[in-house]
Amino acid sequence: MRVWGWKSAGIATLAMAGIAVLLSAAPTRSKVQKPSPGAQEIVLDLDPAQSKVHYTVESTLHTVHGTFNLKGGSVHFDPESGRAGGEVSVYATSGDSGNGSRDEKMHKEVLESQKYPDAVFTPSQVEGKVTLEGASDVNLHGVMLLHGKEHEMVVPVHAELAAGRWMGKAKFEVPYIQWGMKDPSNWLLKVKPIVRLELDMVGTTKSPQ
Repeated sequence: MRVWGWKSAGIATLAMAGIAVLLSAAPTRSKVQKPSPGAQEIVLDLDPAQSKVHYTVESTLHTVHGTFNLKGGSVHFDPESGRAGGEVSVYATSGDSGNGSRDEKMHKEVLESQKYPDAVFTPSQVEGKVTLEGASDVNLHGVMLLHGKEHEMVVPVHAELAAGRWMGKAKFEVPYIQWGMKDPSNWLLKVKPIVRLELDMVGTTKSPQ
């Protein structure tokens, strides 16, 4: 019995050691890195201090205007194939319409911004031609992560590149109720289920090497 027990313990030890080796060799999710820009890609780095998100929501009583602050971001893309990557992040907690009680309801009941503090757009493809010097109008395909859920989007973008700098403007709509957020309407106030967003973006440019 003693010999059998010793052999069993040895086999178990070897098995555990083998599993440990396999696990150590397998890549973990936290170690997987996002693809970095290639040598032939254009890189647009965002300056959050000079960029802003403006939003508009219509209702039966009035139209609400407000802003969000950009957290930062960088978009890179191949000017030939249009393949894109990177991300643009917005502080959902920064939403401000100038009315404290209205903003409190927006953050607590609609955006739930304490639970979902960021909104992130991840581009995948540029549709159209971007010039290295001058103005371009393209469609940017990608995925928006908002309120904990991902949604595929196509965002029209107007961009102007010159001397290592760029300026951009993007306009699109978000059907927030359809995307799972609460309808803020009540018996007196009816709010439309669409938010119009306009991004004013400024940053630096890195052209293909």
